[in-house]
Amino acid sequence: SAVGRGPEVPFRSEAYRISAIARGKELRLTLSALDPASAFSQQLVFRFGMSGSFRLCPAAELPRHAHLRFLTRESPPRALCFVDARRFGAWRLGDAWQPGRGPCVVSEYQAFRENVLKNLDDKAFDKPICEALLNQKYFNGIGNYLRAEILYRLKVPPFEKARTVLEALKDQEQERQKKYPSLTLSKKVKLMQENSDLLELCHTVPMEVIRAEKQLFDPEHSSTFKKWLQCYLVPGMSSLRDCNGRTIWFQ
Repeated sequence: SAVGRGPEVPFRSEAYRISAIARGKELRLTLSALDPASAFSQQLVFRFGMSGSFRLCPAAELPRHAHLRFLTRESPPRALCFVDARRFGAWRLGDAWQPGRGPCVVSEYQAFRENVLKNLDDKAFDKPICEALLNQKYFNGIGNYLRAEILYRLKVPPFEKARTVLEALKDQEQERQKKYPSLTLSKKVKLMQENSDLLELCHTVPMEVIRAEKQLFDPEHSSTFKKWLQCYLVPGMSSLRDCNGRTIWFQ
């Protein structure tokens, strides 16, 4: 669209496949021509801002703010639309993830955990834990509602210094390795579920959302998402603005 915050996509093909992979808060689409004689493909990396999403709808009934559209060859055609009412989201050409983002809390959990624990001297951890959790260099994929839910479940005060909270995990990690030096992967997963710490919840809480994605984020079932929330926007909970102007919800 004329007001979309992204470049024109230089890809033309009579028939092509769209595949996708996510990393943290970014999504990479690959457009691949189905013609065996054509090796042409195009990759785009999206960030969604606060309101971006994809919707599949009739091409004749495009939603408002559909800033990029991929049309099917059906009759009547449908359109896969990148919809973003607030226009904080955008896309860029190429396959590169945004520099400076750390390992994904969902798909690269072990690397994410190691990246945090080995860098606790970084000044990023001088900040309150609620602010540190939004730092995508270390917590790639964690956003505002997730940080509230994670801290609430562990009863961690949101304005506790991040290093204070996380250094305790480093000590626990060393103790666990001494106590269970040769655990199988399945036993490690079971132990993680029974004794979840903050970094583990940074993985498991988003996974809850992913597993129930259709129900939780279907606009027709918004009440399901509200019921899932335990802290964020929940009546009776407290809220304050952090130093970055973001609202943190807590008990």
